[in-house]
Amino acid sequence: MSDRKIKVGITHGDTNGIGYEVILKALEDPRMQELCTPVIYGSAKIAAYYAKTSGQQPVALNQISDPSQVRADHINIVNVVGESVKIEPGQATQEAGEAAFAALERAVADLRAGDIDVLVTAPINKHSIHSGHFPFPGHTEYLESSLGDGAKALMILCNEFLRVALVTIHTPISEVAPAITRQAVLDKIKLFNSALESDFGRQHPRIAVLALNPHSGEGGLIGKEETEHIIPAIEDARAEKINCFGPYAADGFFGAGMYGKFDGVLAMYHDQGLAPFKTIAMDAGVNFTAGLPYVRTSPDHGTGYDIAGRWEASGESMRSAIYMAIDVWRNRNNHSEAHRNPLRKQYVEKNKKDNVVLDLTKSDD
Repeated sequence: MSDRKIKVGITHGDTNGIGYEVILKALEDPRMQELCTPVIYGSAKIAAYYAKTSGQQPVALNQISDPSQVRADHINIVNVVGESVKIEPGQATQEAGEAAFAALERAVADLRAGDIDVLVTAPINKHSIHSGHFPFPGHTEYLESSLGDGAKALMILCNEFLRVALVTIHTPISEVAPAITRQAVLDKIKLFNSALESDFGRQHPRIAVLALNPHSGEGGLIGKEETEHIIPAIEDARAEKINCFGPYAADGFFGAGMYGKFDGVLAMYHDQGLAPFKTIAMDAGVNFTAGLPYVRTSPDHGTGYDIAGRWEASGESMRSAIYMAIDVWRNRNNHSEAHRNPLRKQYVEKNKKDNVVLDLTKSDD
């Protein structure tokens, strides 16, 4: 594998949020450019505006029109937004949504073309970006459609010691229970197991599966999803040699710190997994889209309209997202290399009749 620096594409997200602030803060550490070549998709003018209003020193950006023009020792920016875009920190506007989509669309095209290696996305406002071009409830669903080529995406919130995946993502609470089927849970367990192995380098990972209902359904007294769908899915996964356990009641599981005994935790719905994760992870949480042939991460926070333009946002989550994208890219390449030409299994069987040991790996040629 080449030792070249990884090209990290970074979309600017909602231009009225904290996107530029967290991007510039994450990249201000000179060590970042020793690890990767940053390629921001956005607007040099908007970046300069936020840097200037913060009172910080202007950031030197290498303005380019194509990733082939990147300079490895600079922070590069592909201008994909016109200079007439109105900047209104803290405001949800259609113009900001259009600017967010323009950056995302271009970055995804370049990722597919191999012009960048990984993608890191700054937060978007789902209402502002919603349009005929983006009829999705979030980044994850859009990327599944644009990059999946039929593969299904898995949302994983992660940091150095905790990884939480979701069976349902941006699903209204009223629709969650019908979506928790035996097949849906099994599919997510298998996706999660694969991601833990290839993306996080975990051998034979241990997965905890959360219940949907309080007290794990109390044997069917408080809901039947556990007995009819979740437990059978766990049994199916075990039959496929996947180390998964549960279902665990979410409150006691997180309250007792049981997550420390597992490589990953599979939650049934968005807030069940993300509320405790964000409480535990603080500013270092990362949203990783697993299951796709491309690597994408993002900070685990939103647009931060309430503090936009004040230079108060932490760049830690964005910095962690960049590091995570680099780590996953390397892990995938290492995993692919290790499994490219696997050795033939060597084993013997005893012939019970005459007690002869047969070497089944030998051939006549």
